[in-house]
Amino acid sequence: MTVRSSEYDRIPYLITFREKALFKDTYGGEVGHVALKAHLLRPRTTPSDTVLVFMHPIGGGEYLPVVSALARAGHHVIYCNSRYPGVDYALIMEKVALDLGACVRDARERLGYSRVILVGWSGGGSLSAFYQAQAERPSVVCTPAGDPPDLTAAELSAADGLVLIAAHVSRARTLTEWMDASIIDENDPERRDPELDLYDPRNPNQPPYSEQFLQRYRAAQERRNRNITAWVKAKLGSLREQGRQSEELCFVVHGTMADPRWLDPSVDPNERKPRWCYLGDPRTVNNSPVGLARFCTLRSWLSQWSLDDSNADGPASLQRVSVPVLVIGNTADDACTPSHTHRLFEAVASEDRTMAEIVGATHYYVGQRALVDEAAAVISQWLTARGY
Repeated sequence: MTVRSSEYDRIPYLITFREKALFKDTYGGEVGHVALKAHLLRPRTTPSDTVLVFMHPIGGGEYLPVVSALARAGHHVIYCNSRYPGVDYALIMEKVALDLGACVRDARERLGYSRVILVGWSGGGSLSAFYQAQAERPSVVCTPAGDPPDLTAAELSAADGLVLIAAHVSRARTLTEWMDASIIDENDPERRDPELDLYDPRNPNQPPYSEQFLQRYRAAQERRNRNITAWVKAKLGSLREQGRQSEELCFVVHGTMADPRWLDPSVDPNERKPRWCYLGDPRTVNNSPVGLARFCTLRSWLSQWSLDDSNADGPASLQRVSVPVLVIGNTADDACTPSHTHRLFEAVASEDRTMAEIVGATHYYVGQRALVDEAAAVISQWLTARGY
């Protein structure tokens, strides 16, 4: 059913396509059949040949404030969910690129839009950059586990521009920066290095953290990520040696919200409040079900979380794109802090690159109608200046 407002129509629709698949990694339907739920937000009195396309790896953003604000501003907007709505335990970034490609193709061929602008919010930022890089200069022939798809044969349709808003550099890098460096045994997360436990009041290292401590902590985070990756590769190799080519193994990663930023606002400073993150109290989130990478599978870990193996890196991808790019940072963001915004912007290879900031805006713009409208206005001005 079409949901109407005084300004635009919200039209839910479905995109389906078939692919070659070795096994089923999402619930429901048959192997090789993919169904994506999408919403088209179409202004009732403003025709356009340009559409703004959103996708996040795990979706769920069709009612994001910025999506609605852009429609209110007169833009045609599509929010398309990937095949992994709401869950990432089996997510393969290369397959999500195929999903985004199906949405872009449908927008052009069926809906009739001649120009497509990818808008990547939060985790959609590095996804959009990855997609565009593979559409312009395809290089990924398989997943990090050696499985399909081959993106060089996918004929992905390149977008005409990129907008990254409140975006992080990658799922792998973000997870690593948030990992609890004190955990020294993945099978017994209560075994901790007390001098790295941010949430232990007995830890002699307390905010404001010294540079020496931060370097030690960051090194331990990266070591933990790589240790998990080594274990994953060994397990996957063992399964294959036994002739169990398509089988998987599920596992839990504990402690994934222990970034020193959340306790010490002088680390990567912005206007966020201390001892808080976009999901709430970071100490609670650290081991809660909503934490990043809490539930994983072998192939998915390599594709989205492995620091050294994931192909979907935002800065690396932006070095391969030629279209205009707008990067917007929110100055009170309690998820994607300023260093992420700057790393993305500095990596853009396109000569047409722009950075803007929305002062006081948080990650979700909760209760910030004026600021989300300001973000929409910045995007509108950028589009107008380029004839979109």
